[in-house]
Amino acid sequence: SVDAKLPERLRTLAAGRVARITYTEAIDLLQKTTKRKFSEPIRWGMDLKTEHERFLAEDVFGSPLAITEYPKDLKAFYMRVNSEGNIASGGTDDADNALEKTTVAAFDILMPGLGEVVGGSQREERLHVLRRRIEEVGLDPEQYGWYLDLRRYGSIPHSGFGVGFDRLVQVVTGVENIRDVVPFPRVQGSIDF
Repeated sequence: SVDAKLPERLRTLAAGRVARITYTEAIDLLQKTTKRKFSEPIRWGMDLKTEHERFLAEDVFGSPLAITEYPKDLKAFYMRVNSEGNIASGGTDDADNALEKTTVAAFDILMPGLGEVVGGSQREERLHVLRRRIEEVGLDPEQYGWYLDLRRYGSIPHSGFGVGFDRLVQVVTGVENIRDVVPFPRVQGSIDF
């Protein structure tokens, strides 16, 4: 089925109204709400589920929502570690002294009715921090030598993001079920491996 509120949602998008909060603020809002009961207790450090993302985008903000500064343990090793847990409050650049609730310079953009549509991050350019993160997540630094060399022999601060194409098609068409917007047919047993 097609979302009856599509024209309104597209107008909101075109107007450029995107709310922005940190992950910590999102957790605080979810913990304080009495409007909805969630499937598990809300705590800092948990991965936000679709029910949390949709509640925030739809019921709390009623608009697209950017959530920034996720806990480093939820994100990939290559995302830049924020120092002192929060880059927005003027944290230092000393990642070696970061607090327990350390975050990364990452974001997700959530859409009402869908949840996450875009995700991105600044990439870790500090070689010593990148090496430590590879070890923290249980990967072998020797297997990532080529990646470490990219930082060792010259890099600049840079970022990247990804847009879920199927989700983007849902946003602009109003089709509610993601299976209905897949750009190629998927039939069980049709691919030989």
